[in-house]
Parts: sequence; C-alpha cells; structure tokens
Amino acid sequence: MSKNILIIASSYGVWAEELLGPWDTLKNAGHNLTLATYLGKTPLPGGISMDPDFFDPQQGVKMNPVPVLDRVNEILDNGEWDNPIMTKDAVMADYDALVIVGGAGSALDVAGNGLVHKLVLEAYKANKVIGALCYAVGALCFTRDPEHQNRSVIYGKNVTAHPHAWDFTADLEYTVVRETEDNPNMKLMTSGFVFPLQFMVEDAVGPDGSVKSDPKTSRENPSVVWDAPFVTGCSVESAFPFGEKLKEVLA
Repeated sequence: MSKNILIIASSYGVWAEELLGPWDTLKNAGHNLTLATYLGKTPLPGGISMDPDFFDPQQGVKMNPVPVLDRVNEILDNGEWDNPIMTKDAVMADYDALVIVGGAGSALDVAGNGLVHKLVLEAYKANKVIGALCYAVGALCFTRDPEHQNRSVIYGKNVTAHPHAWDFTADLEYTVVRETEDNPNMKLMTSGFVFPLQFMVEDAVGPDGSVKSDPKTSRENPSVVWDAPFVTGCSVESAFPFGEKLKEVLA
C-alpha cells in the first residue's frame, strides 16, 4: 500500500546520493513523495558530491560512483526535484512518514531548524516512521519532547551517526551545482563541519541509548539502524541501504 512521505532536504547543498538513495528507492516502491526545502527551491547538490573524482580526505576513499551522478543529472535535467514546498508550509498530518536527508548544508538549515523540529515532534507523537540520514540526525537530537523533561526524542534509542573521525577539518565551501540567479551559491565557507555530530548524538540518546559511529563503515558494510519509530543512516555509503530499510519498515 502506497504511503505519503515528506522528504526534507537542504537548500544550501544536499549531498546528491543522500537524497537520491531514499528518493529512488521509495519512489520505485510506489510511495507518493513530497519534497520540502527551507527556501522552497530545488535542493541543489553540493559541488563535491557531484565530482566523480572527489577523494574524501578523512576516509581515504573515492566517494561518488558515476552511475549515481548520471542518475542525479537525469533528475536535475527532467526537473523531478523542482518546485518543492517550503518547510514552513509542510503539514505533518498530511503524511504517513518523514524522511530527512543530509549533506553539509543540512547542518545550516535542517538540523537546527525549529520548523523541522516541529514536524519531527508531530510525527513522533503520532508514531509515524521518521528517517534521518547523516548530519540530518542532528535534527533528532535537537527535537525535544516537553512531556519527557525536554529530552531529545531519541533519548534511550539506538541510532547510527556520522563518525567524528570523518568530520572535515579543512575549510569547507558550500558550493552547489546548477546554480541560477534565483537559486545561487551561498558564498559561505566554514572551518570544517559546523558541529561534531557523533558527540551530540551520544549526548542526546543518554545512558540507556547507543550510537553506532564506526569509521570502518563502508559501501560493503553500511550502517542503518531501525529503532521504532526511527530509521537512521550513517552517511553517503549508507544512502541506498537507508532507503531500503525505510521501504521495508513502511511495508
């Protein structure tokens, strides 16, 4: 049975494969997908996530398979990700599940976004499936439950998170591909990632929860954790397995 799923992506540089993995997997499973971004504009992929030669300096691996980039370019060409709704206009009651994807930009306009936290809390209270991938897991950390001493909604849960050992430390520019006058680059640079996700998640789950943040995670050994109602995925290498777990849970 098809479900209505809200997918939230960054306006400031989504990681291409992290949106593509759950998008294509859930779409091919027959679900109805609605895309939302903070600005209500096409979630343009970060430049390094579309570079076939990008070699991750922390992991020491080549990150972007050419077939993935070809598929993302096809989507950008045909406009499949065009005309998303604005995050502020999303109504969680209209959807059966919520999926939040990552990329460096998600640390800027997703993880700490109160509009996103409102949607997460509403989905959580309604026991709807909630998926978060890579740095989007930060949105779960920051979403607090006022009925449980304002603890994080993932307090006591088992989750996975982008390992601190993988965090960029060099200057990070938030460039995007396919920029337009109406949807431009941010022209922003930070000293590595905005926050150390692993440590934040460890604090958020508390002493009774657990965080899988293994730097040996790879495409051959991805990391996806299901602890109802949450499906969490580690990073880029886990994007398609993350989509598959969501498909399994929603079935």
